[in-house]
Amino acid sequence: MNPVFANSAFVTVPERLFLRGGTWRRVRLKVRYGIFVHPEAGPVLIDTGYGPRVTCGPRSLLLRLYDAILRPELAKEGQPGSVLRKLGFTLDDVGTVIVTHFHADHVAGLDLFPKARILTKAEVLGRVLNQRTRKNLRHGIFTELLPSDLASRVADIDGYALRPAPLGLGSGHDLLGDGSLLAIDLPGHADGHFGLCFAGLAEPLLYAVDAQWCAEALEDERRPGFPASLIADAPSALAESTRRVLAFRRAGGKVLLCHDPAVAPFDLPEERP
Repeated sequence: MNPVFANSAFVTVPERLFLRGGTWRRVRLKVRYGIFVHPEAGPVLIDTGYGPRVTCGPRSLLLRLYDAILRPELAKEGQPGSVLRKLGFTLDDVGTVIVTHFHADHVAGLDLFPKARILTKAEVLGRVLNQRTRKNLRHGIFTELLPSDLASRVADIDGYALRPAPLGLGSGHDLLGDGSLLAIDLPGHADGHFGLCFAGLAEPLLYAVDAQWCAEALEDERRPGFPASLIADAPSALAESTRRVLAFRRAGGKVLLCHDPAVAPFDLPEERP
């Protein structure tokens, strides 16, 4: 069950925003999402990346402002429909989508999968749907991107059995019932943020999502502080999650981050926008 990761968009920001000691040069960060095929669950998506619901068409004024500030450049061939076709599937073949957290760059394509089961933290979704708009916006969450029936399709990952993860990572929820994919709590970046450990690979892979924005920032001396800390839901928890991810990597595990600009072994070839 080898996952692959597609790039849905580029977001260009100064290097020093996400890497301590970085320069003012502007770096095109990726916005990944994952796909893997399970023998029983079939094609499964890990988040959905950015999509056109953020960058064009009817949107709230606040979402338009968000788009104007970040200016994500959609990768046309990296959108889920195109990627799935290249892999021999259609959007309708996807029966499960794992949502690691509810930031816009991770849920903007959920409307493409109206029948899919959603694996996520039900309690966190409840908070997102019920808290004030201002608090959601503070953390890059736009409920207009969430399907109206989302809560009815959620399978709560916190109800799944816990199993030990490899290489001292701790315990994770067994999402597929066979120990191959474990949801690992990595708090700090966003409410309920979790990563995914592919424990059955010869070299275990941790998709650490947004624990940091690039691999170099996992190291203590390169970990960004202010103003990147303003984006974090809980900076002290984020620092601890980062230490755990780094320890896993030093123990021999593979680590992939959503926004790392470097080409990674699990990345699909991409076309720049």
